[in-house]
Amino acid sequence: MIIGLQHRGFDVEVMTPADCYYATRMAAAGIRIYDFLPRRKVSAKAIRRIRATLLAGEHTILYMFNNPAIANGLLAAAGLPVKTVAYRGQVGNISRYNPLAYLTHMSPRLDRIVCVANAVRDSLRGQLWNPSKAVTIYKGHDMAWYADVQTADLTTLGIPKDAFVFVCVANNRPRKGVPVLIEAAGYLPEDTPIHILLIGSGMDSGETRALVENSPLAGHFHLLGHRDDVLELVASAQASVLPALRREGLPKTVIESMALGVVPVVTATGGSPELVTASTGLVIPPGDPQALATAMLSLAGDAERARDMGQAARQRLTTEFSLQASIDQHADLFTELAGQL
Repeated sequence: MIIGLQHRGFDVEVMTPADCYYATRMAAAGIRIYDFLPRRKVSAKAIRRIRATLLAGEHTILYMFNNPAIANGLLAAAGLPVKTVAYRGQVGNISRYNPLAYLTHMSPRLDRIVCVANAVRDSLRGQLWNPSKAVTIYKGHDMAWYADVQTADLTTLGIPKDAFVFVCVANNRPRKGVPVLIEAAGYLPEDTPIHILLIGSGMDSGETRALVENSPLAGHFHLLGHRDDVLELVASAQASVLPALRREGLPKTVIESMALGVVPVVTATGGSPELVTASTGLVIPPGDPQALATAMLSLAGDAERARDMGQAARQRLTTEFSLQASIDQHADLFTELAGQL
């Protein structure tokens, strides 16, 4: 998106560690990189550095992507003719009654908050004194990013060739609902063809292993933990599942599943229902293992329907959540704000 704005004629500069992968790509696109990253929410060094950069470059828009950047950036921009924009990627955890929130998203100095989904926007508007500050711009994707993804041989993981494979990719935090997925297996028949891959940090933890070992279908789970071939594994599955309980934004793992033509099963939390429609996947209540098992069985029982829904999911991502739309909407927002100076 940032590179796209540069190509659209915006003069973009980015403050980030110069040795990171995206900094290299942005620099190659002609974007100036300032080698700095605020580490603490309030830092005199960060405030001075950001303010000096704003003054030297006569910048119009300051776009901030995490809490340390927002808190230090807003203080650095005090008294300057700069419009300020913050990013918000998940539902909840901001309250007008929390004084610390006024350092970031509740700050009166903030001009706009770009939310990654309507659910995030609406949650935030319920706390903001000026709700119109919060706007939605969906996370844009480009199908070309996935053109070279190959499928993996899942038989090397002990999965039968005729299995119907669900993949769950997440950093295994409590709100991701992995125990609900494990519990759902108890509602599946013993002869089910369903196998489940658990991929991500913490997915192979002792706690998760203990839950799986107590499942009547323990042999149908494959705890892979952190992997470097996540997309290849997702592309090899017939369906994906994210049993999140709360506070989702627009989950990247669901987007990646859709981009690879793999039908998603998600819960009605955060922006997931905005991604997934009745023709492109299944949406179930959060925290309901029996409903999750029913959804999984419905897909496993009709593999052709699952394939069709996966392709429809890919098409929906192409038309409704494109990278170009994200670039266009950011360009419109920045042009609007610049016109108010």
